[in-house]
Amino acid sequence: MSELPEGVSLPLARPPKTRPSASVMLSRESKGGHEILLGHRVSELPSFPDFWAFPGGGVSKVDREASEDHPGWLGVDEGYRAASFALLREMVEEVGLTPDGSGGIMSIEESIREEVCQDKGAWRKNVELGNITTEGFHCEMITDRTTPPFAPMRFQNFFFHVPTGGPGVNPTFPPGRSEFDEFRWWKPGDLLSAWEGNQLRVPPPIVTLLRDIVDRIGVDGDLQSACDSLAAEPPSGDHRLEFAPGVEVVPLETETLPPSTHTNCYILGEPGGEMVIVDPAARSGRSLDYLGAKISGALSPGSSIVASVFTHMHPDHIGDLSGISEIYQAPIWASEETLEAIPGAVDSSVLKEGDSFTLNGPSGSTTWDVIETPGHCPGHICLVGDAGIVSGDNCVVVGTILVPSSNGDMDSYIAGLRRIRDLGPPMLFPGHGPASPNPRRLLDRYIEHRSARHERVLDAVSSGIISLDDIARSAYEDTPDANPLLSRDQTLSHLRSLASSGKVEERDNGYHPV
Repeated sequence: MSELPEGVSLPLARPPKTRPSASVMLSRESKGGHEILLGHRVSELPSFPDFWAFPGGGVSKVDREASEDHPGWLGVDEGYRAASFALLREMVEEVGLTPDGSGGIMSIEESIREEVCQDKGAWRKNVELGNITTEGFHCEMITDRTTPPFAPMRFQNFFFHVPTGGPGVNPTFPPGRSEFDEFRWWKPGDLLSAWEGNQLRVPPPIVTLLRDIVDRIGVDGDLQSACDSLAAEPPSGDHRLEFAPGVEVVPLETETLPPSTHTNCYILGEPGGEMVIVDPAARSGRSLDYLGAKISGALSPGSSIVASVFTHMHPDHIGDLSGISEIYQAPIWASEETLEAIPGAVDSSVLKEGDSFTLNGPSGSTTWDVIETPGHCPGHICLVGDAGIVSGDNCVVVGTILVPSSNGDMDSYIAGLRRIRDLGPPMLFPGHGPASPNPRRLLDRYIEHRSARHERVLDAVSSGIISLDDIARSAYEDTPDANPLLSRDQTLSHLRSLASSGKVEERDNGYHPV
């Protein structure tokens, strides 16, 4: 059963256009090995709040123009020359550092930095005036990674390594607002270990880059040699997307509700151990091929797939089981309502409130608890673990969630949001789009929005409006651009919940307060 009202179809969305960006991994020599610089992104940022990340940003028009007009400023490959110009500009803006003209790095003069922060084109002007130099600057492009297709903005991000030498150079915050509220130097192995212990958050591209660096340090002996090895043949293209330790996301192209274009399939568990595949939604040949490649990449000696788990019954979460069985074979675990909606679910087990399963792996075991959140549809479940909650279609970071009037329950939906919030998960892993590193803020916004709409519907009925269409127009007066058929259906969901709670009754071809 679809979550769209009968007779309603929406045009499929398309992933956003990919734009180039640059990130800088600054390194310094220290006792016991090199350290790399990351900044903690402030909580209010829309993208990767509360994550530790490298400084950097998008390639602007002025960066491209400068690279075209002055190709000799930097001896780098033409394919990422504009990104390297953006890199130097972002270093000035975000951390206050610039080349010193002799192969090292120094702090930028504050007046020049303030000028560049106010006008991106000021970086080029100051280079042309001789106030900033690019002489002797050395950087290595060590990898490029493209943002997943479910992201609201997509970037081909070029990662550069810039050695700073000794420990004398330190970052500073820019005048005015900053994306970061703390800078810290880390040994790569310590940073990766802290992430693997759920002690901090790191964006997925940096996680895989850290793995590459740590592996190469083990072979080559030091960070510089490891980066030289990466720069010789920079890894690019598709890579593992780990939202958290033991939580890999596989975005599968599906016919889902816009603005989403993909459904998140999750591989829970670590390579070399037991794994569970959540919401393998692949139906098309291309999605099945992609799922197959990801499953193959996740499996290693000692790995086993324990089960496929489905969070709920909607078709954009349940793939072609026949095609999936050619990729791997495992029992199906889901709620009773979801199993009834899955054709051919023979080898299956019912998951219900209070159930749990444990996945054993090379570094230990992880347990996932099952909770029921049936508001979005009957039988909807979530999985709760130390890393966070696999939350299905309870909420998304980008877009919204429908509560179908056909079989959803608005009161149960809002109660489910409150329950997830009160569990205090460190992260949410939703059915569509990026993970939420600040679940409380996201869930509070959903709860406030849905509760306010609930009250607007009740206020409309209490004011004497009786027809569904008129109640919908009144309740959605604050969002005139809302799809009228969807707002009508959501209003009906609110009315049915209000009727169930005894606040509204349906009679005389209309809705009336009790």
